[in-house]
Amino acid sequence: MRRLLAAVAVAALTLTATACGGGGGEAAAPTASVTDPAKITGELTWWDTTRPDSEGPTFQALIKEFEAQYPGIKVKYVNVPSDQAQNQFQTAAQAGTGAPDVIRSEVAWTPQFASLGYLQPLDGTRAVDDGSDFLSGPLSSTKYNDKTYAVPQVTDTLALIYNRRLLKEAGHEEPPRTVAELKQAALNVKDKTDADGLALNVDSYFLLPFMYGEGGDLLDVQSKKIVVNSPANVKAIETVADLINSGAAPKPATTDSYANAMTALKEGKAAMIYNGPWALSEIYQGKEFKDRSNLGIAPVPAGSVKAGAPTGGWNLAIYAGSKNIPAAYEFVRFMTTVKAQAKIAKEISLLPTRTSAYADPAVQDNPDVAVFKPIMDTAVPRPWIPEGGQLFQPLLEGYQSLVGGQATPADMLKKVDEQYHGIMKDWS
Repeated sequence: MRRLLAAVAVAALTLTATACGGGGGEAAAPTASVTDPAKITGELTWWDTTRPDSEGPTFQALIKEFEAQYPGIKVKYVNVPSDQAQNQFQTAAQAGTGAPDVIRSEVAWTPQFASLGYLQPLDGTRAVDDGSDFLSGPLSSTKYNDKTYAVPQVTDTLALIYNRRLLKEAGHEEPPRTVAELKQAALNVKDKTDADGLALNVDSYFLLPFMYGEGGDLLDVQSKKIVVNSPANVKAIETVADLINSGAAPKPATTDSYANAMTALKEGKAAMIYNGPWALSEIYQGKEFKDRSNLGIAPVPAGSVKAGAPTGGWNLAIYAGSKNIPAAYEFVRFMTTVKAQAKIAKEISLLPTRTSAYADPAVQDNPDVAVFKPIMDTAVPRPWIPEGGQLFQPLLEGYQSLVGGQATPADMLKKVDEQYHGIMKDWS
């Protein structure tokens, strides 16, 4: 999953839309279970948001398995870039035309779409198979007003991903465990090799480990307080600025920085990046990692308080206006089974959302999943609120202004705070 959170300018289509969402209308009542699901017929459109070259083939293979098991259902697979899918789905749902039957919805989008009436409620339907088997973190992202509107497909978090050879040439046998060690290791790489130390991605999601590491956060949901402009977060942003100013990380471009960082790592031009399990299938295509043992994965380095990685992931949700609800239930159910999740984990290292999937031999045999699982277990939960998906655009713009030299850390967070108060009007 490329981090799409930079693209949530979808706030322009605000939550002030009616609860039924312009074209979505009231969600249909759950369809009663059928005696033989294999006899259900229909033609579904599924919007997938994975990378088409490195992740898409696995999901298309699963569709073929589904169609073989359900010969009466045909699935039209549409790959929509993850930085465009949120806007496109909301526009189509609001207009009441062009929305897919099923969407791969980022965890932050799900409560927003549900609050607008765009998603089919799933409690008591065949879409949810053994809800108690899902990990509590991913499952919590599927809820809105105590109802279920999606099924967790994959979960994720961030880690430090590094080139073992370059770190070793710089005198480091082990990856850095703290941000201070990260800075020093990056400077040593720059000094002793032909590569840069750390490639930064100018994206909101990738700022969160630095904030969490200093004990900061964006919101205090329980108290309904906006806490983005805190001393802890100022310290975190100062740390990021220092990584750039010191030369530990080259000054990143404010656009295409994700692709730039990935290319630098794959080609041996940077020793370290922050990224998640969704990136591994692409990273292994790089010349530096033809020998897969050269790739190292470690927890994000700790700040002065803790090592804190964010929780991310993707759900499968059904459009409330779908004309193929029974078929959509079966598709979502199939795509979130242990078998499907094990195939995904085995082939492209995406993390399962089912507890029992981690006991599957195909999952246990993937060392990348084994490394990410304990990192995921300690990841910091994000607020699953309708406005959650709108919080990242102001933070992105602030990050860009920091990198571009237009704002200090304190000025950046002050402006982000002002924008948050415009979004969360009843929060203090």
